Amino acid sequence: MPRSSRMDSRPPNDSGRGRQVRLTGSHSPAVQPRQGIELRAFVFLDSLQPQLAAYMGTVSQGFLPIPGDACLWLEVAPGMAVHRLTDIALKASTVRLGQKVVERAFGSLALYHRDQSSVLLSGQAVVEAMGTTVEQRGRCAVTWDEIIRAITPDHAVLINRQNRRGSMIQAGMSMFILETEPAGYVLIAANEAEKSSNITVVDVKAVGAYGRLTLAGREGDIDEAAAAAMRAIEIINR
Repeated sequence: MPRSSRMDSRPPNDSGRGRQVRLTGSHSPAVQPRQGIELRAFVFLDSLQPQLAAYMGTVSQGFLPIPGDACLWLEVAPGMAVHRLTDIALKASTVRLGQKVVERAFGSLALYHRDQSSVLLSGQAVVEAMGTTVEQRGRCAVTWDEIIRAITPDHAVLINRQNRRGSMIQAGMSMFILETEPAGYVLIAANEAEKSSNITVVDVKAVGAYGRLTLAGREGDIDEAAAAAMRAIEIINR
């Protein structure tokens, strides 16, 4: 039978469906549990590296990230659910909203703060409101990874024309490319790769059906960066 539009007059203790969930440590009021929201990606970056922070700043629609900030990237389905989760995250602590994207199938948001605990508190509030845990987030599937050595001039020119937000790749450099599903996981791969060696961040796409990362540098540096990126993915999947 269709539900009545009138408010339910039963006492709240008569059924578990009438209960509200209070977010521990949150400044947000109690919210009704949201069913059917999939936590596709939960990516915590303890310290944004300079190149990745600068790249994310080129696409940021909100507050700009600063190198050294802690960052939380969330990806959920359905996409419109990201609005409610953004509200919960911003009321849970003093984090700043850097990006919020609602695409065809998924929604993503980026939160920044100098204090890691503030970012983690907002993340905890979101997963509690969803009725899930970080451990239940989606696994990261690597759909492609490869190192291409000694890029040709023609190849380098075309890559640079297609990618205008990152740094340029030069002929003769080696290139590491990575594709993941969900998309958001390329961020932790990029951040850990930049920590590990002296590489150039050419392109980082963390929105869409697949995430795509392109790094460039000397052969030895790219080998080290690729290893660090793949280690980060392995840790996500543990």
